[in-house]
Amino acid sequence: MRLLILGGTVFLGRAIARHARDAGHDVTAAARGVTGTPVDGVRFVRVDRDDPAGLADLDGTYDAVVDVSRRPSHVRHAVAALGDRIGHWSFVSTGSVYADAVTPGQRAATAPLVDPAPADVDDPSGDRMEWYGPCKVTCESILRDGVGADRAFICRAGLIVGAEDISDRFPYWVRRLATGGEVLAPGTPDEPVQFVDVADLAAWLVRAAETGLAGAYDGVGPALPRGRFLAEVAAGLGRPDPELTWVDQEFLAKHDVRPWSGERSLPLWLPLPEYGGFMSRDVSESLAAGLAPRPLAETVRDTRQWMTDHPDAVKAGGLAPGEETKVLREWHGRLA
Repeated sequence: MRLLILGGTVFLGRAIARHARDAGHDVTAAARGVTGTPVDGVRFVRVDRDDPAGLADLDGTYDAVVDVSRRPSHVRHAVAALGDRIGHWSFVSTGSVYADAVTPGQRAATAPLVDPAPADVDDPSGDRMEWYGPCKVTCESILRDGVGADRAFICRAGLIVGAEDISDRFPYWVRRLATGGEVLAPGTPDEPVQFVDVADLAAWLVRAAETGLAGAYDGVGPALPRGRFLAEVAAGLGRPDPELTWVDQEFLAKHDVRPWSGERSLPLWLPLPEYGGFMSRDVSESLAAGLAPRPLAETVRDTRQWMTDHPDAVKAGGLAPGEETKVLREWHGRLA
């Protein structure tokens, strides 16, 4: 194929470019080239997607394109410039498009979506991140209306993890469980955790382009119980049988331990029941359509190796060791 990636220089975009290149495709990455670097062996074209004519340097036709944008204007410009020159179009959306975060077991085909973003919101970054999901809904609509639903693969990605993940979410647990000792585990062992390895998602996106897959699917692997998740991460690090102390969410909230990511957080933990459906989606249709998750131990090893090679790349976050020790001490002493 002649494959175009609108992006291709950061995390998932780089993984797509790498996989497509290794599969023998002719790959072009079009991006600003400011926040990341192109993959070796991939043609790079510097573009400004803020400019309606910013894709003018992309010549000829392409068998497929993968777009990772979150800005409706970018998707609108791309459809106008390239719509009649593209055979198949994949758009990387997000699980944040779903309106119901409470109900477990929802499917992409039937789950309700949030309302599209207002016309005056185009860039869901900074203090406007609340519009991230609505902007992706708008992008999906622009793409389907512009190129036709039969040519559009909408991949609603969940939490993406693996090598080159600079967030503190999955890397926190790799780092913490590698250290050993008593580990503060949030909630209960049976609460769900759901994610996808960046390399597996990239492979599926390339496969979708090769086969012409169309429709909306969740780009995330099956949910795991948190206890199994932490045990498998530890096993992948060569530390089986981690010393986990489970602390309930009410106690964590009372002691200012925050969910999901960021300072003083326990990453990948979300309070229930308000987020009971966020990491428990039914992805059987995605698996049937070719998404093939690898064993968690492989993801752990790849992530740890990348973290070792790039020790300053991951954003600081999670509970600092002293903070974790203090919370555990107060948890053990609560009945004294």
